[in-house]
Amino acid sequence: MLSPTLSAFARGLTTEAAFDVLALARKLQAAGKDVISLQIGDSPFPTTASAAAAGKAAIDAGRTRYAPSLGLPEFRAALAATVSAEFGIHATAENVVVAPGAKPFEQFFCELFLEPGDAVLVFQPAFPTYEPNILRRGAVPVYRPLTQENDFRPDLAAIEQFVRWTPRAKAIFLNSPHNPTGGVATKDDLRAIADLVRSTNIAVLSDEPYCHMVWEGRHHSLLAEPGMMDHVVAAYTFSKSYSMSGWRCGYAVASPTNADLIGKMINTSLSCAPPFVQLAGLAALEHDAAERDTAMRAFHEKVKLIVAELRTVPDVTVLVPKGTFYVFPKVEPICRRLGITSHGLAMYLLEGADDRRGVGCLGGECFGPAGAGFLRFSCAEPDERLVEAVRFFADAVTRTARVKAYLDAKPEYRLS
Repeated sequence: MLSPTLSAFARGLTTEAAFDVLALARKLQAAGKDVISLQIGDSPFPTTASAAAAGKAAIDAGRTRYAPSLGLPEFRAALAATVSAEFGIHATAENVVVAPGAKPFEQFFCELFLEPGDAVLVFQPAFPTYEPNILRRGAVPVYRPLTQENDFRPDLAAIEQFVRWTPRAKAIFLNSPHNPTGGVATKDDLRAIADLVRSTNIAVLSDEPYCHMVWEGRHHSLLAEPGMMDHVVAAYTFSKSYSMSGWRCGYAVASPTNADLIGKMINTSLSCAPPFVQLAGLAALEHDAAERDTAMRAFHEKVKLIVAELRTVPDVTVLVPKGTFYVFPKVEPICRRLGITSHGLAMYLLEGADDRRGVGCLGGECFGPAGAGFLRFSCAEPDERLVEAVRFFADAVTRTARVKAYLDAKPEYRLS
């Protein structure tokens, strides 16, 4: 019997590995295993109080029907005022478009600017959903590495080479603060990037969901640089700052023309973001900044704690991240000694190192080949669990018989 042939894109589609590992962690937990879940970038804190109350009140008030595809006018105005005040971006409501989370703007950015065969610069390790959205348009990712030696900041020479010499160069994906490494582009970096992009045909997706998690100084956006509004789509989310990941509340800032076009894309795909979610976000902006900042300080302390613990583990090299609530230690010597890939090491910590306990984290390969030899730990657990996780890791890598048994069962994780 004949059936429809799947597209090449669908057959090759990859996903965000954090959700796959989360599913396995929850399956193991359901079977009785104690899993310290550091694999996914979610907040351990409750949704901020005013946001939660406003969302509930909006549902009770019947704000459960369609909303404008660009977003509620009062929410868009508040978002414009917020990015103007906090990040120095000269924006009005016409510059803002709202969506269910920040992720949809990856796809909409690609649909806005890319044609088949266009080249897109992506720094690796990279957030794993960038590539499928680029490929969906038939565009070509051009990968360049981020390095621990450069504090995981974007390489300006690589950007210059891409802009000037790459055939059909059309777009750059810029993520700062950076997931998974915790690197942060400096103000000087962004000024130099703007100088390279200005007066070219290059568009930039500036992915900024960790804008309130900059641990030295404050967050800077490429959109604040002169002449960038026509070149840049900057994406933000309430997931991290206000612990609203499940609400799916995100927005982008762009030129009025580009924001309007993205609104049309939302109209023809998602219809709109739920109005009660937008009203929850509006309340967060208006009332929850102090609660947000308290949570951010707690995240910073968690980051410092897990870095201090990791620095006691032999053969681990780890930077204090400049931003985000991720820590990205280099574990390559451990992987070489055990003959296991870094993602294999992560999976071993979860399911193979001990029958009663496991630690969920991600191998750097989940973020592309440049991540090989690293692990990503989220800090979204109580402090004592973070300490327990690192000490479990330190002990687990000494259990060579368990590692051998795990690799015998999972040979795909052998280091070639």
